[in-house]
Amino acid sequence: MDEKIELGKQQQKSKETKERIFRAAKHILQKKGYEELSIKNICEEAGVSNGSFYHHFKTKDDLLSYYIEEQPSINPDLLDMPNSVEEAKIAVIRVYLNYVEYCEELGVEFMSGYYDPKNQALNPVSRTERPYPIVTVRNYIEKAIVAGIVHLNVELEEFTTDIRMIVIGNVFEWCLRKGEADFAGNMRRSLGKYLDSTMK
Repeated sequence: MDEKIELGKQQQKSKETKERIFRAAKHILQKKGYEELSIKNICEEAGVSNGSFYHHFKTKDDLLSYYIEEQPSINPDLLDMPNSVEEAKIAVIRVYLNYVEYCEELGVEFMSGYYDPKNQALNPVSRTERPYPIVTVRNYIEKAIVAGIVHLNVELEEFTTDIRMIVIGNVFEWCLRKGEADFAGNMRRSLGKYLDSTMK
């Protein structure tokens, strides 16, 4: 019993440290930009040692990729097998409207700093460990294709790359306009048009 309590305390302490590190990174990104986001600066801001940082994260991009995907979860029923192509399109758009809400929660300054070409957390090649929205969508569409519910007129790889680029474009536009763009509306419209043109 005592061991369980101790483990619970350790997990809570670990979670609090991770949160502190993230808050520090978020603050630096918002105030100074990606260029100033060094592990040294993050540790100083968070009041933790380098060792503590590396205990939780491999790199600063690992830290960013961890938190950018800690978004509110999608109802698993929504991503169950669709009954039709239309249902599949709605589910894909819902995944990204969920992402829009999370971006808005993190704020324009954070997202502007995050969407930097030097940020390897954005590199699809390095996305293996976490349920990025595009991985969720890919798995979902793949299941629907195998079941014969959805047919794409492009390769699945091309489909997911296109969606990723549409999403990046929408985030960039929102950041460029300092949050004044119709983020959700633009995301829904551009993704909807693309899905209409590729899914049968």
